[in-house]
Amino acid sequence: MGLLFTAYTSGLTKNPPGFFVDESCTAYNAYLLAHTGAGEFGPRFPLFFEVYRGEYVQYYHPVEEYLLAAIFLFLPPSIVVVRLYDAFVMFTACLLLGLLARQLSGRRLIGVIVTAFALATPWFFEIGRLAWEVHLVPLLTVLYLHAVYRVYRKEEWNWLNVTSLVFTLALLTYCYASGRVLGPLMAGGLIFFATNRRRLLAVGLTWLSYGMTLIPMFLFSRNHPGVLLKRFLEVSSLRPTKPLGENLSNFILRFVEDQNLTGLLLTGDAHARHHVQSAGGAFFYSVFVLVVIGLFIVIVRRWRDPWWRFVLYGLVAAIVPGAITNWPFHTLRLLAWPVFLLLLTVPAIEWLIARSSQSTASESLPAKSSTEFKIFEAPVPRFLRLSILTCLLAFAAVETYWFQAASRRDGPRREAEFDVPYKDAYEAAVKQPSRPIYLEDGRWGPAYIHALWYATMEKRPTSQFAYLKPGTKPPSGAVVLSTGDTPEGCQDIMHAYIYRLYKVP
Repeated sequence: MGLLFTAYTSGLTKNPPGFFVDESCTAYNAYLLAHTGAGEFGPRFPLFFEVYRGEYVQYYHPVEEYLLAAIFLFLPPSIVVVRLYDAFVMFTACLLLGLLARQLSGRRLIGVIVTAFALATPWFFEIGRLAWEVHLVPLLTVLYLHAVYRVYRKEEWNWLNVTSLVFTLALLTYCYASGRVLGPLMAGGLIFFATNRRRLLAVGLTWLSYGMTLIPMFLFSRNHPGVLLKRFLEVSSLRPTKPLGENLSNFILRFVEDQNLTGLLLTGDAHARHHVQSAGGAFFYSVFVLVVIGLFIVIVRRWRDPWWRFVLYGLVAAIVPGAITNWPFHTLRLLAWPVFLLLLTVPAIEWLIARSSQSTASESLPAKSSTEFKIFEAPVPRFLRLSILTCLLAFAAVETYWFQAASRRDGPRREAEFDVPYKDAYEAAVKQPSRPIYLEDGRWGPAYIHALWYATMEKRPTSQFAYLKPGTKPPSGAVVLSTGDTPEGCQDIMHAYIYRLYKVP
């Protein structure tokens, strides 16, 4: 596992380069939480973290901040430490997904194959290197699926089963903005397992317990009106002021757009921060072929099974967080979708490796007849099925090599997307004798947080910096690090991309 994780994280110090402003914000607030019990603003041990200032104010979710704060209790603040932690979260999600595949199929080989697919998937690999809260979505989705699978196999659910469902649902809900949509949707999917009166009561108890975990969010929203909806209103075409028909039409259009195979297989997310544009799609062709085969098997042969009906439901529900926003195929908001796509490879691989005279070894299903291995009632020779799987695995290896080569070649070139020039401007600023250095947020965003994070890493007192409120003029002789234009009459010291260092006369 150590060797595998080393290979998985190789090149992490260069790809991606620099540190994006949201990454600095997450890391800085987590460090403050670890050592002061509070973030940059607000009370001690908050539920949601107020970050940035002025027009850029946002509220970060608690799960990532508290987990990363636990890291900073033992390790010094460092970009490498933060990125290694985030990669470890995604790495763990991939391993647990493979473990679930092994439990579903009863075959260790299938677990290994699905784990390899998950680790190699560009979608997971790239998002796992971004150092903010989104990477928790796959891990918590997989943990919830493990909890669901355990209760699926039981006739009666005990308190431990209900607790595991509620706990993972709550973490999913509080981990990221899309989690606030995914959590209730995943909870709703439990209705597929209410196959008798006892289970219906257990599902109801789970819903009630999960609802209680949402009370803190509702109280926070009541005390801070509109703050949790602010980001949604910024990125969504849905509006309460629009007619229902128009909102529904926009949602359906976006829902269809997010299933576009062009983005999935050819181009990936159009945002260079989320995906290396020259590295192909977010998902491999070879794995998608297995997804299609698995989907066909589930619809034709296993649709009566509550577990697989839940997987199909999850496949659809995972698209909703992306469909309610206005960016087509936004991989961060769709990050639960590849979890369900990869799960559908399990019945496909089962069918491809199974002996025609035997039923598939699956712990999740009763014994099946040999017709399980027929398509349109025509038997498919095992040699042909194994040949298909071998070709797909070989093609997946080629796709993995090609993606890794493109990612490692072009990923470090995304300097603008990851605010690399800010570090140059910061280093020039701290070399100036004038103190404090004034930090100004201009039209290009709240980059002041970079200076506080870099100073924290260097053990430089943050008191050497002063935030310049909008509309406030710095004193004469002050050095200003800004994301705006240099004011008339001021002396430009350095200009690095959108960042300017200037001196007030």
